[in-house]
Amino acid sequence: MSKLAPRIYSPVGLGQGVELALSSTGARHVQVLRLQPGDDLILFDGHGGEYTATITHMGRSDVRVRVLTHHATEREAARVVHLVLGVPANERMDWLVEKATELGVNSITPLMTERTVLRLHAERAQKKQAHWQAIAVAACEQCGRNRVPVIEPVQSLTDWLTRWRGDGRGLLLSLQASRPAADGLALEPRAMYLLSGPEGGLSPAEEASAMERGFVPTSLGPRVLRAETAALAALAALSADLPSVRV
Repeated sequence: MSKLAPRIYSPVGLGQGVELALSSTGARHVQVLRLQPGDDLILFDGHGGEYTATITHMGRSDVRVRVLTHHATEREAARVVHLVLGVPANERMDWLVEKATELGVNSITPLMTERTVLRLHAERAQKKQAHWQAIAVAACEQCGRNRVPVIEPVQSLTDWLTRWRGDGRGLLLSLQASRPAADGLALEPRAMYLLSGPEGGLSPAEEASAMERGFVPTSLGPRVLRAETAALAALAALSADLPSVRV
């Protein structure tokens, strides 16, 4: 198996010795690469580990593979971080999901806040959620992760704070804070919930609500970063003092 074998996400049916058809997205990926029967692939289902596989059939619209050996390979960050953020405008959320996946985020919750420019509701919100989940899958294929971060449904900040059970350490990105994002967290064993606003940040009332629920205000320094840059910089800072998990 070549180290350069393409990585394909296959959400169902993986098991040693199984022969299966790739999803339409996976088949299209293989066809674009002009692979042929006998060529190698790496398959993963998003729940951990990966399988070697060999292409057995290349049709006009379908690709079949034989699954070979399972490898318990993990490339996750040592710290669990959940990103909860006001959705940035335009296509910036697409870029943020891709890069946050590469940095090792465990989940992303898109929020509607007072200052959110992009308003998403009902069917449109569901389509965006599916779109962002597909971006996370593609990012995992590219970067080598075998666990796909979950993109949660679009929801309001008020609803999310009401449901949050405080089962981790909550950090609030705030221009009013002075404490660095990673300060004093080297030995923090709990999952981290990183709350970040859209363009313009969270409103004072929203920040107060988050702090009432136990979120600690934190700073990224004296410069004002774009909404998507701030979230990614904080995510990187929270992972910087811990080694990545590699098996």
